[in-house]
Amino acid sequence: MPDGLFLLDILDRSQTGPYCTAREWEAKIFPSKIKEKLKEYGLENTCDRENPVNSDDSLADDFWKAGYELALDLGLYCPNTERIIKFSEDELKYALMSAPSEISLGWGPDQRVIKARRPESQVLPLAALSSLGMEVSEDLFIPLFQSIAQYNLVDILLGGILKTVYGREPKAKTPYETFMGKYEAILIKEVLRRVGRPGMPTFGVEGSPTEYAQLGGYGVPEGYDPRHSIAIVLLPSPLKADYALLHKIVHAMNCNAVAIEVGHWAMIGGYSGPAEGAALEAVADFILERALLGTVIQSTVMDIRYLGNCGREALWASSVSRQAQTRNTHVISFGVTSQVAGPCTDMLLYETAAISIVDSVSGCAFEMGTRPTGCKYPDHGSGLENKFCAEVLKSAAGMKRADANEVIKALLPKYEDKLRYPPKGKSFTECFDLKTLKPTKEWQEIYDRVWNELEDLELPRLY
Repeated sequence: MPDGLFLLDILDRSQTGPYCTAREWEAKIFPSKIKEKLKEYGLENTCDRENPVNSDDSLADDFWKAGYELALDLGLYCPNTERIIKFSEDELKYALMSAPSEISLGWGPDQRVIKARRPESQVLPLAALSSLGMEVSEDLFIPLFQSIAQYNLVDILLGGILKTVYGREPKAKTPYETFMGKYEAILIKEVLRRVGRPGMPTFGVEGSPTEYAQLGGYGVPEGYDPRHSIAIVLLPSPLKADYALLHKIVHAMNCNAVAIEVGHWAMIGGYSGPAEGAALEAVADFILERALLGTVIQSTVMDIRYLGNCGREALWASSVSRQAQTRNTHVISFGVTSQVAGPCTDMLLYETAAISIVDSVSGCAFEMGTRPTGCKYPDHGSGLENKFCAEVLKSAAGMKRADANEVIKALLPKYEDKLRYPPKGKSFTECFDLKTLKPTKEWQEIYDRVWNELEDLELPRLY
C-alpha cells in the first residue's frame, strides 16, 4: 500500500479505534502492559548498574521480542479522539522490512549519507548537533550556531528555540509560531553561508511546539528544503500520536521530505517505571514510530529524576534498548545526548563522552545533541562541547562494548554525584569570543584536560 494511503488508514483508525480515556491509558493500560511484558520475558531487575554498557546480546534480543509484542498489543493512543490506533502484525513487519537503511542528504562537499549501524560497527556514526531544544536569544542565534557549524566533524545542523522573533514572543498555536518556523530556517541558512557550508544537511523545524511552525517553515520558499532537511516529528508522550504529530507527518509527506524523524523520550521514573520499563518502552516506541512512516527513529531514554540521560540507569537502558533496535532491524536508529551541566565545566564533557560512547558502540547511525543544562538556561550552549561530542562519537566507533564499559565505569565517579545539582557553567558570551568564534582560554583548557583523561582511559583520539 502506498504510504499516503496507509497514513489515511491511520487517520481512520484515530476515529474508529477502541475508545479509551487518557487517564485510563496513562495510569492503567500502558503501565500494566509494561509490567506484564517485563515479567513474561524475565526482564525485571535486569538493570546492571555496575556495568552501564550492555554486552549481553541475548538480553538485548529479549527486550526486542518483548517490545515488539508490547507495540502489537498496545498500538498508539490519539488523545484528540480518545481512540487507540492499532496495527496488525503484518503491518509492523512490513514497516520494519520496508524501512530504508541509508539516506543521502545535503549537497556538494557537505553531502552526507546516514547509514544504519550495528553494535560495535566500524562504520562512523554521523554527528547531528546543536544547542538542542535550548532557548536562544535572537541576537545570539547566528553566532552560537555558527560556532557549532564551523567544525567540519559536525555533519548535520539543527537549530534552537528562538526566544523572540523580531523582538516578539512567539507564542505557541498563534501566527507568531507560524512566522517563527520560516525565520528559524532563514537564520540557519545564513549560518551555513557564513561558515562556507551551504550544502550542509539540516533538521527542521526545531522550534515547533505545535504543528504551526513546521507548516510555516518546512518546504516553503526560503524555508527548510525537504530534499536536504529531515522533518522533525515528536510524540507528545508515551505511545501517543496526537493531531499535531499527524499534521506534521502529512505535511512532510506532501513536501516529499527526504526523511522524517519520529521520536520520543522514554522516561525512567515515568509511566513505564524503572530502567527496565523505560528500555522496553523505547523498543516499542521505535517500532510504532516506524509504523508512523518515520525514516529515522529517535527512541531514547531519559531519567526523570534529574532530566538527563548520563547516569548509570539511563546509560544502561539506552545501551540495551539501542542494541535491541540495531541488532534486529536495519531501521536507522539514532541517539540523543541530554546533559545537565553547563558549558565551561568538565562535567558537561564527562557526560557528553559517556552518552556518546554508549550510543556509538550500541549501533546508533548518528547522535543528536547537545543539551547543556538540560536546556534549563537560555544561551548556555557553545560550539566546543559539540566539537567534543563529534570527536568522541567517531573515535568510539568499532570499540568493543566491554572496553567501552570500562571507560564509562571510570567516567561516572567523576560526575554522577552532581547529576541532581549540576554546575550551571557559563553562557555562550562568557565562554566564547564573539569576534573570533573561538572558546575562551579557560574553556579550551578544560577541553584539553578532559581529552587527555580520555586518552589515559584508552579511548583513541582519532579526530
